[in-house]
Amino acid sequence: MLLAQAIFLLAGYAPCAFASAVSGPALNHPAPEFSLTDLNHKRLDLRTFRGKVVLLDFWATWCAPCQVEMPHFVEWQKEYGARGLQVIGISMDDDPGPVRNLYRRLRVNYPVAMGDARLGETYGGIYGLPVTFLIDRKGTIRAEYQGVTDLGKIQAKLLSLLSTR
Repeated sequence: MLLAQAIFLLAGYAPCAFASAVSGPALNHPAPEFSLTDLNHKRLDLRTFRGKVVLLDFWATWCAPCQVEMPHFVEWQKEYGARGLQVIGISMDDDPGPVRNLYRRLRVNYPVAMGDARLGETYGGIYGLPVTFLIDRKGTIRAEYQGVTDLGKIQAKLLSLLSTR
């Protein structure tokens, strides 16, 4: 882990965080509602996904760990979507241009919207990226992962949430 941190820091990715699952202020509380317009100009309301398990990913184009995670989230959306998974991406970039380019390049198959500091604050503050929340079918945040995280841990918790009705 220290080697990975050093490589990312030397490569200029200092704003990305390095951590694992944490107990943030939002854990085991209802996920804050939001309504945004996604990159495809469609309305994206979190409340419309009640009954689904939501993987809510805060990321940015300049964050290398974010770009490592995203192809896995694309695959999980394909693999688990029929079981009730909905991945939602929130880009914390300032400019939607690079976000659209990366969205197309990675063939993202889930909605992505532009976020801002206010939305980040409603989720306890987004101070490093990536930050991923797992929200259960009732709309309660059940896990929060900050920074470089073992994707196996996220997937295990995700599968656990998908198995409950």
